[in-house]
Amino acid sequence: MNRKAMVERKPLKSRRACKRTSHALLEKGTHGAVGIPKLQGAPLEGPIAMARRDKHDLIVVGASMGGVEALMGLVEQFPKDLPAAVCIVLHISAGHRSVLPELLSRAGPLLAVHPKDGEPLTKGRIYVAPNDRHLLVEQGRVRVVKGPRENNHRPAVDPLFRSAALAYGPRVVGVVLTGAMDCGTAGLLAIQRQGGLTVVQEPADAYCPDMPRSVLEHMKVDHCVPLEGMGALLSRLADSPVPRAANGTKGTKGSKGSKGSKVRSSQGLKREMGKLKGDPEAVNMPPAEGQPSHFSCPDCGGVLFEQDEQGQLRFDCRVGHAFTDNALVLGQNRALDVALWAAVRSLEENAALARRMASHARERNHAHSVQRYEERAREVEHQALLIRQVAMSGVLLPQEAVLAGPPDPQEQQSN
Repeated sequence: MNRKAMVERKPLKSRRACKRTSHALLEKGTHGAVGIPKLQGAPLEGPIAMARRDKHDLIVVGASMGGVEALMGLVEQFPKDLPAAVCIVLHISAGHRSVLPELLSRAGPLLAVHPKDGEPLTKGRIYVAPNDRHLLVEQGRVRVVKGPRENNHRPAVDPLFRSAALAYGPRVVGVVLTGAMDCGTAGLLAIQRQGGLTVVQEPADAYCPDMPRSVLEHMKVDHCVPLEGMGALLSRLADSPVPRAANGTKGTKGSKGSKGSKVRSSQGLKREMGKLKGDPEAVNMPPAEGQPSHFSCPDCGGVLFEQDEQGQLRFDCRVGHAFTDNALVLGQNRALDVALWAAVRSLEENAALARRMASHARERNHAHSVQRYEERAREVEHQALLIRQVAMSGVLLPQEAVLAGPPDPQEQQSN
């Protein structure tokens, strides 16, 4: 019995069950994992003349919440002779080693690996971003770097997509699967701008529809399909030649950007990639595009440069941290939460010191000093209590509200 026959297609689980399963699979060890034979593949070279009728030999996939099950369901549909390399970013925490490559290798016929920095790209192989590292693509190889976080994530989906767009242009197929918030939209816009193909999971089919829905709100994609059958679609696209008209400047067809919005230039994308990789020429330069805003980066405190990219607000700092507006809200909430608790700690320590000084003055029979220090301690303790109440009151925009995004008009009409 071959590997594909051994993997049965199971119905999607409930949202809660899927979340438990995803976390358990990612955080467990690799004990009991079966050996995976190495598969031979042809190296994926850099861009060549369009007259040679290049094919779509690089597939990049981004997923977040509910992504483990979706990715397993996708790779099981791939043929063993897929004529493309596949790069995957799944948003995961940095605290545990991911076993996603083992899971994907057992789910389908292709070998999945955590690549080493500089490893050659090979057709018929799956490259999975490791924990706490960005996965990027250069001509003929992958890069694994610990660059600045993007949208509060490392690894992040958009850096992979943008790097693929720069390196392989119209030969790229970008795929956005289930996930929370709006990650993947900016990267898919870059792929489309460079002439690549764009594929999105049907929001109604996704465990968490936010990422696919965000893409559809900002651009017209080439394919919007359910997970079932997406593998066959990608196989056909990988085997199809790049149209001669695709010259890397296709633009954002049917985009829904607001008036005055822009698409990032190739020069801007190159500078962003340079910051992620630590290139000396890029790290000492401000963002190539956008205007200085009144907001500071929640990760480093630097000035954020604001740009309206096809209707999606984006913010970048000099260091290279990048945020959509929704991601910036979460980043500010996190920074403010840290600041509030730091203030509570500082005030409580100050009050404790005042009481220690009052005790010392009492031992020396300095009654006036005792009264002054105790009054100071009571005043500071009251201030600490007020700030503690603010920190615990939920006045910050809850993460659930940001993740939920704007209400679905269809849901509002049905209600």
